[in-house]
Amino acid sequence: MKIDVVGGGPAGMYFSMLMKKHDPGHRIRIFEQNPMDATYGWGVVFSDVALSFLEKADPVFYKKFIAGHERCDYMEIVHKGVHVQLKNNHFSRASRINLLKTLREECLAQGVEFEFGTRIDNAGKLDGADVIVAADGGNSAIRTQFAQHFQPTIETRRNKFAWYGTRQLFHPVSLIFRETEHGVFMAHSYQYSKELSTFLVEVDPETWRRAGLDTMTDEESRRYCESVFAPELGSNGLLSNRSIWFNANVVSNAKWSHGNIVLLGDALRSVHFSLGSGTRMAMQDAIALQEAFTRNGSNVQAAFADFEGQRRDSSSNFQEAAAKSLDWYENIGEKMGLDPVSFAYDYMRRTGRVSHDDLRERDPDFVASYEAIAAA
Repeated sequence: MKIDVVGGGPAGMYFSMLMKKHDPGHRIRIFEQNPMDATYGWGVVFSDVALSFLEKADPVFYKKFIAGHERCDYMEIVHKGVHVQLKNNHFSRASRINLLKTLREECLAQGVEFEFGTRIDNAGKLDGADVIVAADGGNSAIRTQFAQHFQPTIETRRNKFAWYGTRQLFHPVSLIFRETEHGVFMAHSYQYSKELSTFLVEVDPETWRRAGLDTMTDEESRRYCESVFAPELGSNGLLSNRSIWFNANVVSNAKWSHGNIVLLGDALRSVHFSLGSGTRMAMQDAIALQEAFTRNGSNVQAAFADFEGQRRDSSSNFQEAAAKSLDWYENIGEKMGLDPVSFAYDYMRRTGRVSHDDLRERDPDFVASYEAIAAA
């Protein structure tokens, strides 16, 4: 088959690689609007559950994929200056740039073609393709072109975010909550290489305006956030890389395919980064789409229906969990009076997917501490 993939992110490249490995006879082209050497982004996080899917799909590539990852088997919640450790929360972290480089090299080794610096905003430019995979992100131009059919829903959430990096190394995934005179600031931080950590700052819009961040330059915002989190950053500051403030959009679609076009990754469905599962879901979608073609051959419509049948429920369930997680962060002011252990417990239970018994099995010492405080 002739397959054109719009978007050179994890979803589009991983699907292309798997399809080409399964059948080298496919002609697969990836169109990416950014240059090949684009250096946007900091790190990405994978849980052990996410990695197990990738290992099962392609064990050989999996070994290349995890080489150089930073790993840790616990996380920390920092509240009132107290670091609460939560054991048996396994995370693997990698540079987004290296992740894309590894995928690109494997695609090229399999014979996938690339056209960088090429924006496809009209599917008509891809005349002759048997399949068009729209993996062009949350603002997908292909999805917009056929919005009447896909019927996307895009919900803009209220909190403000800015992606930074830092040379301060946060070995565990660390969630830092800091009360200031203007309101509560939050940071999602984790080491993803030997030298760098991601540092995502989150704040509600009222606090953002009271602090004057709505009128600050990018450099002034960076320095302000440095001052808020100075106790954790130590002598290291924040590093900017297109680190402008933004609101998170939650994307879903009533229909997943149209004619010979199928949505994939963030174009199909976004999972908020408070769950750390966006890249995981995108790559699981890629696995499911490739497997659907394996089962249905060149019957494109059957493959699309198979793909949606496999992934629709899990997609909805994850988005439901993400919505609860977002609600927790957006109402953080109600939680700040809790002691550090009870605060961490409330965080772990925020989506309704982790029970008290689940926590006890994962970290009995932490649950014992919480139960002692609750009893008192």
